[in-house]
Amino acid sequence: MIATQSLIQFFLETRADSERICQSLQTEDYVVQPIVDVSPPKWHLGHTTWFFEAFILQPHLKGYKVFSEHFSFVFNSYYESVGKRVVRTDRGNLSRPTVDQVYAYRTYVTDAMKELLEVNTTPEIESLVTIGIHHEKQHQELLHTDIKYIFGNNPLLPKYEASYNNLRPVPTQHWIHIDEGVYTIGHQGDGFCYDNELGQHKVYLHEFEISNKLISNGQWLDFINDGGYEQVLLWHAEGWDWKNTNAIKAPLYWHQVDHKWLSYSSKGLQELDLEAPVCHISYFEAFAFAQWQSMRLPTEFEWEVANEHFAWGDRWEWTESAYLPYPNYKKAAGALGEYNGKFMVNQKVLRGGSIATPTKHSRATYRNFFQTHLRWQFTGLRLVK
Repeated sequence: MIATQSLIQFFLETRADSERICQSLQTEDYVVQPIVDVSPPKWHLGHTTWFFEAFILQPHLKGYKVFSEHFSFVFNSYYESVGKRVVRTDRGNLSRPTVDQVYAYRTYVTDAMKELLEVNTTPEIESLVTIGIHHEKQHQELLHTDIKYIFGNNPLLPKYEASYNNLRPVPTQHWIHIDEGVYTIGHQGDGFCYDNELGQHKVYLHEFEISNKLISNGQWLDFINDGGYEQVLLWHAEGWDWKNTNAIKAPLYWHQVDHKWLSYSSKGLQELDLEAPVCHISYFEAFAFAQWQSMRLPTEFEWEVANEHFAWGDRWEWTESAYLPYPNYKKAAGALGEYNGKFMVNQKVLRGGSIATPTKHSRATYRNFFQTHLRWQFTGLRLVK
């Protein structure tokens, strides 16, 4: 059975998109890893390629020969059941394989995948390919955020090309009322979703009001000027310790120069746009801001129920929900079962998407998740009262 042309085209477009994100990089940019959470662009390009090779080509394409016996060790990420791998903190030490070799690897695997999809597929293979495509789209967003961190921590704060769209105009503030009641949560329909969105179930919600707009830079500046980072009663104990240990005084990429606040983006260091949604904040900061406003963050269930009433997708939005399995959640069999389930501890759910989220990858039931101190992703917040 030949795969549908739409799936083949979706696969090829996705592969090309990853390389397009990196097209303005110089060779030296591909290997930088400033912190453990940021992977070198070269590693992302190799890892997304290894995923197709390890999970699809090796088991399903007869006669397939791996591009290099060493690449599984280099480009595996956290799949313990697949084999040994380079320690995450050492990804930036990989001056070899070279950038040219990684691109050659991508071409080799893309061509083999195209051969497989045009000759012999099954529903199982098509399902795996779809997962692989969305896995690569996740890494495209990480490419954007990691490249920004690499350049944003370069002493020269260089400008660079970014393909994501401009922010939508900020709407006039109003509050959306949601009645108390029992609501259905979880993915519905036949479209793609991850396993952590499944286990459709009912939740009871008390009535609440949720803002139609995200918190802006201007509002966050008011929080700073009112001493929000210095008021211990606004913060979780762990958040207060994190703030003090790391000398946090503003969102990531904010710089105070001559008593004026500037922010860094792909356009370089520029004057802070007070109307734009605040970005690159931790859950700890989002919680403290909500406390300062005498409000709170929405739960992920409140967000999902209310999302049709407001625009979303400019910023990943922190919620007050711990990342936990839905009722009757079942991990996928084998190594792919490590994709989501093993991380369901000590993390908070984010909902929505961001300007760096690739096309055909967002949906209202998408459950992103990060640890409470992380800020390098495009993260913001909206409030509930």
